[in-house]
Amino acid sequence: MLEIFSNPLYTFGMGFGLGVVFLAMAIFNHWKTKGEFKRYKSHLSDKLELDARQLQDTNKERARLSQENENLRIQVNRLNEKTDNKLARELEILARAEKHMLINAPGFAPAWEMAKSQALSQIETEEKGMSFPQKIFRKLLGPNGTAGTAALPENGNGTKTQETASTAA
Repeated sequence: MLEIFSNPLYTFGMGFGLGVVFLAMAIFNHWKTKGEFKRYKSHLSDKLELDARQLQDTNKERARLSQENENLRIQVNRLNEKTDNKLARELEILARAEKHMLINAPGFAPAWEMAKSQALSQIETEEKGMSFPQKIFRKLLGPNGTAGTAALPENGNGTKTQETASTAA
């Protein structure tokens, strides 16, 4: 039995056979890995295509919304140029300034100017779409609603009340 293992041809044959088995296993695993790599590449390609399409749609939507925003800003500016709207805007500024003055009245002249400038800045931020548009709710309630008639209300003796001034804003 020992003579079989000591024969160089037998040892070469056993080594060669073992090498062929390992080679076959390596080729099979390489083939399997190559297939998985192709599958991963196709998944990655599909994902990149979907992401690119989604990014393109998002960019189109952003461009559309920015154009719509610009059109609305131009429309607001155009509507503000009308004389009726200018007067309504000035009245709104004065009503807000007066409300502010009812709250802080110790030094009337400087406080009045500060109140007017603060009301003006509030109106401008509303027109730019940066703050809650209170003017819209006044227009929705209409002239017969509480907000439409309470801009400059007076009580029976000719003085403004704190309650009606707070409903104006």
